[in-house]
Amino acid sequence: MRLVSFICALAIALSSLVFKAEAYEFPEVSAKGAILIDAATGEILYEKNAYEQLPMASTTKIMSALLTLEHGNLDEQFVVDKEAIQVEGSSMGLQEGDIVTLRTLVCGMLLPSGNDAANCAAVRVAGSVEAFVQLMNERAVEMGLTSTHFVTPSGLDDYTDEHYSTAYDMAVLTREALKNEDFREICGKTNIKVEFGNPPYERWLTNTNKLLTMCDGVIGVKTGFTDKARRCLVSACERDGATLICVTLNDPDDWIDHTRIFDYGFALMSKQELPLDTDTFEIGAVGGTSDTILCKTDTAKLMLPEGKAENVTCEIFIVPFVYCPAAENVHVGRVEYYYNGQLIAQKPIYTAQSVGKSAAEPESGGFWQGCIEKVKDLFD
Repeated sequence: MRLVSFICALAIALSSLVFKAEAYEFPEVSAKGAILIDAATGEILYEKNAYEQLPMASTTKIMSALLTLEHGNLDEQFVVDKEAIQVEGSSMGLQEGDIVTLRTLVCGMLLPSGNDAANCAAVRVAGSVEAFVQLMNERAVEMGLTSTHFVTPSGLDDYTDEHYSTAYDMAVLTREALKNEDFREICGKTNIKVEFGNPPYERWLTNTNKLLTMCDGVIGVKTGFTDKARRCLVSACERDGATLICVTLNDPDDWIDHTRIFDYGFALMSKQELPLDTDTFEIGAVGGTSDTILCKTDTAKLMLPEGKAENVTCEIFIVPFVYCPAAENVHVGRVEYYYNGQLIAQKPIYTAQSVGKSAAEPESGGFWQGCIEKVKDLFD
């Protein structure tokens, strides 16, 4: 009986090991360049020729949309530039004399991949397409995109070899863009109702990103295609509190590849407790029945690539003292968690007890003198 139990247990253990190994096998990817990163930490989970410079087609519009959203005045109406909308390729349907807003143009860029929307936004934001492209390249430098160069706001590259990026750079760009709430919301819509025209009227725009309905948890981001770049896709996916970003350039099977890459990547993620020496703190209590007051914070857990929690550092920001009476559960500080110098999480610090006001009547000037002495003690 014991032998049978042992054999059964061994079989279960071996099957688990086989499953684990299969889950961690690198996926077969047909892309010329590809990468998968953890959005929280920037950690690379998978890459294939991720640093090779390649044309990126309309995924260019990630940068164009971000700069447009950051410009502000998103809902101010204006008339489209008649020359800007005269552009080949995919379109949101702008016509001469149409009245639009920048927000509508961003929707036109990110969903139907309108080249007319990208050019029109460029002229509105920077005064000309050329000036906007300069802004794009300047922002690329700020982001550390060392292998990226933009020539057009739309991604059209038929007449140039100078419009290029890498899978890695596009992942870094997307990680930054997803921090913008408007960008994150718009790029995740399968369709969206907007108003434009002369006069403006309601109409629907449909997203070219089929992965939004094909792959569990996908929240965006942008498709792309030109004859030179071939199929390009940038996507982001959320599962169990983790967000991963995938980029493929020149990939004939991008829908399938992104699904496989995400399944592989999420198998590497696990919820891990972030390091903290203690979950209780003491600060000064001025004018109270106690000289100190106990404070607390909740344990922080985050979905991270396995084994990476040890690379997380933390900083504690907390007030030096409180005046009494002091109540329980008052917010007095925070713990910030960093991965490679970048903030990835934070937790509030609260008072863990209440402290009443001292019943003793202080001598003239005694209360404030006590406050001063308390502050001195904290810094001694």
